[in-house]
Amino acid sequence: MEFLPEGENPPIVSTTDDKAATVDMPLSLVDANYLEKLSKIPDKLAFKIGEVAEILGVKQYVLRYWETEFEDLNPKKSGNNQRMYTRKNVETALMIQKLLHRDRFSIEGARKILNNTKHEVKRINEYKTISNDLLQVQRDLKRLVGDIQILKQLFK
Repeated sequence: MEFLPEGENPPIVSTTDDKAATVDMPLSLVDANYLEKLSKIPDKLAFKIGEVAEILGVKQYVLRYWETEFEDLNPKKSGNNQRMYTRKNVETALMIQKLLHRDRFSIEGARKILNNTKHEVKRINEYKTISNDLLQVQRDLKRLVGDIQILKQLFK
């Protein structure tokens, strides 16, 4: 994995498929293998721990351990105390698996990457919102300038 110079933001890639919402991740974390696994997640609202373990190819106890180490991996418990993972939980588990097993990060390193990614994506989404707001203001100003020019012509 390449490291960026201090203060430089990683590029963000938004991926979509016909099953999922947009997934925002730094480009440096996304590869073809990750995207392929992401696209194979079934289109369901909730997954039991056994289903998630099968999707990832890990044992259930590994997922339970990851839950203790990564705050973003927090499945809800059903009425019968069974873990129910959302699609977002499965995507998070998939990224944890990639960071730990393929990229060879330590638990602490993977935790830092996920936390930094979460904050970076949030900040970039805030920038996108501000940018869209500024574009709307610019369009409104152009319209107003046009209206003023029309009024000037009418009152000459």
